[in-house]
Amino acid sequence: MLVGMGGGLVQAETRVTYKSAKTGSSYYQMGVELSEAMKAGTDGGIVMTVEESQGSVQNVMEVRARGGDYVFTTPPALVNLAQGGKAMFEGKGDPSFDNIRALFPIPSLTMHFVMSQASETAGIDDLSGKIILLGKGSFGATEGEKYLTLFG
Repeated sequence: MLVGMGGGLVQAETRVTYKSAKTGSSYYQMGVELSEAMKAGTDGGIVMTVEESQGSVQNVMEVRARGGDYVFTTPPALVNLAQGGKAMFEGKGDPSFDNIRALFPIPSLTMHFVMSQASETAGIDDLSGKIILLGKGSFGATEGEKYLTLFG
C-alpha cells in the first residue's frame, strides 16, 4: 500500500548533460547558473548536470558517443569543420556531427585587456600606438581584434 501511495509522488524529469569548460572558468560558472535556472524554471522537470570539459574540440567529438540529451559549448566554426571533416576533424567524420543544432549564442563575453602598470594605460583610448598581443586562432583573439577595431 505504501508503494501505491508513493507512486503518485514520483515526478517525471528530463536529464541533460551540459559540457562546458574548465571548472574555474566563467563559462563553467555560467553552466552552473544555467543548470540552476533550468531546474527552478521547470520545478525540477529538467535536471542538467554540468561536466568539466577539456575544450571545444573535445565537446564536438563527444557528439559521436552521446545522445540527444547532450548540450555543449563550442564556437560555430568548429561545428562547421566537424560537419565538413576538415582540420582537426579530418578522417574523424561521423554522421552524428550533422545532427548538431545550435540552441543559443552565449549572451555576452567580457574582454579583459591586461597591461603592466608601467605602460601608464588607464583606458581604451590609451591603447593607441601600443603593441597588443591577442594570440591567434582562438575565439577570444578574434573577438579582441574585433573590439579593438570597433573602438578605434
